[in-house]
Amino acid sequence: MKFQIEDVTVYFPYDNIYPEQYAYMVELKRALDAKGHCLLEMPTGTGKTIALLSLITSYALCKPSNPVKLLYCTRTVHEMEKTLAELKVLHEYQVRNLGPSARILAIGLSSRKNLCINPSVISAESRDSVDAACRKLTASWVRALAIEDPNIPTCSFFENYEKAGSEAVLPPGVYTLQDLRTFGKQKGWCPYFLARHMVQFANVVVYSYQYLLDPKVASIISKEMKRESVVVFDEAHNIDNVCIEALSVSVRSQTLDGASRNINRMGQEIERFKKTDEGKLRAEYNRLVEGLALRGDLPITDAWLSNPALPADILKEAVPGNIRRAEHFLSVLKRLVQYLRGRLETENVEKESPVSFVASVTAQAGIDQKMLRFCYERLHSLMLTLEITDTDEFLHIQTICDFATLLGTYTRGFSIIIEPFDERMPHIPDPILQLSCHDASLAIKPVFERFQTVVITSGTLSPIDLYPRLLNFNPVVSRSFTMSLTRDCICPMVLTRGSDQRPVSTRYDMRSDPGVARNYGKLLLEMVSVVPDGIVCFFVSYSYMDAIVNTWNETGILKDIMQHKLVFIETQDVVETTLALDNYRKACDCGRGAVFFSVARGKVSEGIDFDRHYGRLVIMFGVPFQYTLSKILIARMEYLRDTFQIKEGDFLTFDALRQAAQCVGRVIRSKADYGMMIFADKRYSRHDKRSKLPGWILSHLRDAHLNLSTDMALHIAREFLRKMAQPYDKTGGSGRKTLLSQQDIEKMSDGDPSNMLF
Repeated sequence: MKFQIEDVTVYFPYDNIYPEQYAYMVELKRALDAKGHCLLEMPTGTGKTIALLSLITSYALCKPSNPVKLLYCTRTVHEMEKTLAELKVLHEYQVRNLGPSARILAIGLSSRKNLCINPSVISAESRDSVDAACRKLTASWVRALAIEDPNIPTCSFFENYEKAGSEAVLPPGVYTLQDLRTFGKQKGWCPYFLARHMVQFANVVVYSYQYLLDPKVASIISKEMKRESVVVFDEAHNIDNVCIEALSVSVRSQTLDGASRNINRMGQEIERFKKTDEGKLRAEYNRLVEGLALRGDLPITDAWLSNPALPADILKEAVPGNIRRAEHFLSVLKRLVQYLRGRLETENVEKESPVSFVASVTAQAGIDQKMLRFCYERLHSLMLTLEITDTDEFLHIQTICDFATLLGTYTRGFSIIIEPFDERMPHIPDPILQLSCHDASLAIKPVFERFQTVVITSGTLSPIDLYPRLLNFNPVVSRSFTMSLTRDCICPMVLTRGSDQRPVSTRYDMRSDPGVARNYGKLLLEMVSVVPDGIVCFFVSYSYMDAIVNTWNETGILKDIMQHKLVFIETQDVVETTLALDNYRKACDCGRGAVFFSVARGKVSEGIDFDRHYGRLVIMFGVPFQYTLSKILIARMEYLRDTFQIKEGDFLTFDALRQAAQCVGRVIRSKADYGMMIFADKRYSRHDKRSKLPGWILSHLRDAHLNLSTDMALHIAREFLRKMAQPYDKTGGSGRKTLLSQQDIEKMSDGDPSNMLF
């Protein structure tokens, strides 16, 4: 269907549209017109992705003189593929309607591990070793040697791509990662470098958050992007944590040992070069005298992770004189590693600000702030000069230089925390030094400044007013949409006590109470006997899940549960968890149903959907607060309180409830779906906690369901399931329209859009 939103003709590939999708598009267009940033919360399973894609691509088609480019950021490769699949459908529809003029180029960009087609490279285990294997075949000096000596291995795909030169282009179309690999095999070109090259010409680029938020990657991949781009962060409820991780570094004693090995190896290489090819070292020295801005002309294969934090003006400065010569720089690194090793040998927890830490580095190791700031850049330059290709061996020294550069660049928003052991296992010495970032706005600030519109969207952005404060920006549009339903297919309940009327909670003082574990077990046992198909349970942490499952096993509750349904458990091992999930799905498919035990903040709570019969009930056992004694969390909360006036309690509650909402939101993935959510903890009945859940869950939470015991919840579940078994009218005959046709939208746009039938 196609319809008008003010001056834009929107091409939407389906015959009907949900009212909230239409409202979402209207708000999004307002943000694009105002060239400002926006925050939009849209319930899960209401077609957020397709609404975003159709509005922004239609907007670009309507303004051919100044087309906007879309940078769509997802968290996982799986989400990236889903987005590109939606875009394919949309693109075909637009081309059918408009002809070849509507053709666009859309590509997904991922690491070499997901795009490489060279069998000898792709066999490496980790991402870093795939990158290193690629460099061994494609670095400029390796290729130069291969011209003289044909026995030196190179990558045929990359050589063909280079030979094709300016002809190596992708024809218009939508390319998933699989399509890129297939195209590369057909032509014999390297898909990774082809995609990297085509990013600057593509109309839509779908890639991971890191490519924009992690400064080490962003300055290589995203520096080409024009200001007219629209950036979308999808599933962005955890965006502040992603920003903080991008600028945090932790150093253990293993890191320092590895760094010492790296330094020794570079020392040997320098000696070798002095004997064989001193001209290269001298050329590097002269280049550093002039400044670092000459990186732009590096061949694409040599451009390596760039600096984690350098603003552009520093790149015009010359490198400090005392680290220009390679051997002087190595002695600086040696002293830094030695100093850090001394700091790790502490008996007590220490917390320090970057300024005082730099002062003590200067006093004791003789390394000043400016030298620290150039460490990463100088290491990169040295590794290119020494022609080192196995970069995966040098991760430790990269970590140390990353740490040094961040330390030398930022004075606020960070602290250095040294812990001699993990508090949860105090008898095992495991010293760790962490440079932890507390200010999420530092990583995302360049994105807000560089691009005219940034859209932050997710199913759980409540309370929506906290995000602008955490990320320090002013959105022009900030809206939370509700779900329009023909029947109440979501049934949230707050369970505060067991059938023996004792309160249930995972509060620290009640956690070890056997009565609570017994009541939780009885709740699950009653539910497995009533609810068909799949049930998903979320616990607050792995350790709590282990304790509870052990208790249930000893008291025989687990055995009784297994009489009704099979039980699968998420572990910290990715392979085991994937296997458990597959088997869980098989058990649900064969009709008996199953129970899946999972952990809030784990892998399953984030990216995996339990739609249809895979999830008819979610039980959230407890409130998933972070570990509140964590030194890093305490330091971050102090910073938020002093800088953004966000109270500690508010932040902790906000963080716990967005995780809880994320967990329970996994059951509803479309409007024909139905499911129940049980919040099993007495603290959810308090208004200050409950009010932070997303609006689309709160609108279905009735007062009668707020303070339930197990037997009452069981009664409500039976009633709800009986009601859901009745046939229903999808289009909403009873005056509540939940699917709008083209005529409905034309009627609405003639009249007042605010009288939409919700």
